[in-house]
Amino acid sequence: MTEARHIVIVGGGFAGLWAARALAKAPVRITLLDRGNHHLFQPLLYQVATAGLSAPNIAAPLRHILRRQKNVTVLLGEVANLSPDEKRVLLGDGRTLDYDHLLLASGATHAYFGHDEWAPHAPGLKTLDDALEIRHRILTAFERAEAEDDEAKRAAWLTFAIVGGGPTGVELAGTLAEIARHTLHGEFRRADPRKARVLLLEAGPRVLSSFPESLSAKARSQLETLGVEIRTGVPVAQIDSEGVQLGDVRIAARTVLWAAGVAASPLARDLGVPLDRAGRVIVMPDLSVPGHPQIFVAGDLASIQHEGKPVPGVAPAAKQMGRHVARAIRARLQDRATPPFRYRDFGNLATIGRMAAVVDVHGLRLSGLLAWWFWLAAHVFFLIGFRNRMVVLIDWAQAYWSYQRSARIILGKDRAQ
Repeated sequence: MTEARHIVIVGGGFAGLWAARALAKAPVRITLLDRGNHHLFQPLLYQVATAGLSAPNIAAPLRHILRRQKNVTVLLGEVANLSPDEKRVLLGDGRTLDYDHLLLASGATHAYFGHDEWAPHAPGLKTLDDALEIRHRILTAFERAEAEDDEAKRAAWLTFAIVGGGPTGVELAGTLAEIARHTLHGEFRRADPRKARVLLLEAGPRVLSSFPESLSAKARSQLETLGVEIRTGVPVAQIDSEGVQLGDVRIAARTVLWAAGVAASPLARDLGVPLDRAGRVIVMPDLSVPGHPQIFVAGDLASIQHEGKPVPGVAPAAKQMGRHVARAIRARLQDRATPPFRYRDFGNLATIGRMAAVVDVHGLRLSGLLAWWFWLAAHVFFLIGFRNRMVVLIDWAQAYWSYQRSARIILGKDRAQ
């Protein structure tokens, strides 16, 4: 009897998990490798960062998700190197995994445009660790403002600067403004949270540049209604522990958050193939790697065009790529040609705050309350697990009526200077 082909999947995000599930009935052995033990619903990560949801609400153990799929083995580990010619993955602890087919779906990390020294002062938001760090900084800032006697220093603690006007930056800014204006009102005696400044800094001409200009304008209006100060057209020149330099203007802000750029996982460099400017692999039409047909790349690590534009690094695209790789592998097992990947664009969604969002779906353009309900329904529907959906709905219902945030616990050591 022929031994089942071994499929190694690196990354338990949307692309990797959806590929593994789509191969449930295939005659293969699957090893799913991830440096974390959980699958993360990244679109709601900002809710953990802003104390709206607890980490387990948007994450689930990979072993639990795949417990009934007998052809999958989940391994906790990190890739140290790839040997494409030998069809081998070297792990950080010295173990090796040989494969017949490899799927790289290790995602992306933060890009500081050549200024990695900014990273300690302006954390980005990609993982649960990132979210908990940001939550710690936000909540601690209000505490430090309460303890500060100097008015200028107190104002700096109550100034929050978000760099990047994409969906993540908009979501963080809108939610931070609500926390300051509503959630924390009346809880402090010396510092008034309502005096907090929330600045959204975008180097381009407008926020939410991937949306139509009309929705971008409405998003800006809704943010300003919440009290967010928006500055566009000037890139950040410097970030340190005391604040940011924006052109000729110095802004004293003790909490700076990064939502401006992403870079592909460094694993792509091990393949020795052409990469795009963001470090993503320029894949073949079927998502395989040039010169290495047994290797596929999906999700944020893949660079491929759709109607003359890059396929965006969003969850629906990653899921589609994962399912396509599974189809391609099944075709290879049957000695058939692999089909090209066809991306289906389901549109863009971004939430701004309580009862405020923008939606652009197949020509349907919504803003305000209706868009917010559309956004909420879509995100709850795609959460994994009945318990996750119910808990998130309960927490959101509580927040809707009370403005309270359910996870306002400061964890970790205060690293503020």
